[in-house]
Amino acid sequence: MRWILSQTNPEIVFRLEKALEIPQRFAHLLVLRGINDPETAARFLHPEMRHLHDPFLMAGMAEAVERLLGAARRKEPILIYGDYDVDGTMGIVVLRESLERVGASPDFYIPKRLVEGYGMRSEVVEEAGRRGVKLIISVDTGIRAAPIVARAHELGIDCIVTDHHLPEERLPPARAVLNPNRPDCPYPDKNLCAVGVVFKLVQALFERARLEGREKLLHSFLKLVALGTIADVVPLVGENRIFAKVGLEGLRWPANPGLKALLGVAGVDLNKLTSYDVSFRIGPRINAAGRMADASKVIELFTTKVPERAGEIAEELNRLNAERQQAEESILEEILDRVAGNPSLAEEHVLVFAGENWHRGVVGIVASRIVERFHRPALVFSVEGDPLRRAHGSGRSLPAFDLLACLDSAADLFERYGGHRLAAGCSLEEAKLPELRQRLNGFARVRIRPADLEPTLSIDEEIQLSEITTEWLEAISLLQPFGNGNPAPRFVARGLRVTSAARLLKEKHAAIQVSDGEREMEAVGWNMASRLVTLERGCSLDLAFEVEKTDFGRLGPFRLIIRDLHC
Repeated sequence: MRWILSQTNPEIVFRLEKALEIPQRFAHLLVLRGINDPETAARFLHPEMRHLHDPFLMAGMAEAVERLLGAARRKEPILIYGDYDVDGTMGIVVLRESLERVGASPDFYIPKRLVEGYGMRSEVVEEAGRRGVKLIISVDTGIRAAPIVARAHELGIDCIVTDHHLPEERLPPARAVLNPNRPDCPYPDKNLCAVGVVFKLVQALFERARLEGREKLLHSFLKLVALGTIADVVPLVGENRIFAKVGLEGLRWPANPGLKALLGVAGVDLNKLTSYDVSFRIGPRINAAGRMADASKVIELFTTKVPERAGEIAEELNRLNAERQQAEESILEEILDRVAGNPSLAEEHVLVFAGENWHRGVVGIVASRIVERFHRPALVFSVEGDPLRRAHGSGRSLPAFDLLACLDSAADLFERYGGHRLAAGCSLEEAKLPELRQRLNGFARVRIRPADLEPTLSIDEEIQLSEITTEWLEAISLLQPFGNGNPAPRFVARGLRVTSAARLLKEKHAAIQVSDGEREMEAVGWNMASRLVTLERGCSLDLAFEVEKTDFGRLGPFRLIIRDLHC
């Protein structure tokens, strides 16, 4: 990768350094994250719930709260219609419990991913009408479901849409649409995910209902809001940073039986729990239910009061996650074999791969790994059905390319599609895949620059190994939680010498020892064994890395996590 050393304005760094009485290097890291004044820095470093915006700033909030409180008073049948990922399921749990607190008794519905795919469906609304449902609240879906919402209205059902995906030109004809990304919404934070929008609704609902003990209850909900926010990879800035920071602290003392069981099977050390654990241990196990089976298990996990039942469900999610990993690896290997046989497949502007009965629940993850490997937008489809052949796919993109706009350019080919700039899902007839590939690449060819396809790595600062100290690492830890919009600081050390042959760690990973002449440290490369084993002892290299405190280091309490290397 090409390394880009980030630059800051020295005057702004100096002012922040003096105002906060912090080291110049720490001020530099803050400015790189867009923090240019002491007040912003204080809110960033010490986020609190009192920093949250007034929920009634969100368009449609007053109407939504009024309708919900009326439904609760009249004991109307309510249906929560949610999505099957972490964001959607956590939103369902938070909303369901909150409505119960104000006197409602809502039911919920989650589509089965492998049968129904993403989004609201008319047959579910029709069945709700037959059952006497008077109010449907969508969670993480609905913003592009205008015909479904209109049908609900015909059946005498009001809808409240809570979503964060990009809307179409016209909003669905709902009683209220809560989405900070709707063009007429003045809400100051546009980065909320669905569970974040739900939390704002609950915040407003409790306030208007004057619910006793609401502050404590809202605080407890932030554990689940943090799970959905981090797992949905929204920027961890603004309110999302408050959700993530406060929620992660709460997760260290779980009380919910389901949460306790899940953290246990995920092997999370509660004393060291970070956003990494949510992204790579907790989140995948929650997602595995919707990807491989039925996401309703997640709702049961977080609502059961019986520890034994919670343990059974947690173990089931753990098993499903292992199956998910196997299915993912199988599809990825098949795609890489195709590319090895025909390298031109990986040279298009938008990569499109399809396979017979590939597991529909993991094609999105495979698309992400294809983007990481080839640094191009990618869509991966599972082709199913006989004789009606359908391709069900999921796509991921680069920061510089709007994938949803790309799909919009071929809207007439799809039976269903939706998503946002970096991720989207769609389905269409198999016969239309060649035309889809052609049209998507035609759209991308004039919008993607060669530089966009060149993998780059942003570097915060160039340092010496001797500058890595306990005090410095403690200062950096104040920037946590790390994630999208607030990445872990990344450094470069040049002219290092390899002092040991690579040591393999579970085949795919490896560790080496490096020295700058004054200090020797261990450096670990996850999924980098094939590169590190080629390094000879004594060779020189430049290393791009993050710093991690560890109990397992061979050369002290720190180790370097390799992000790239130049020999």
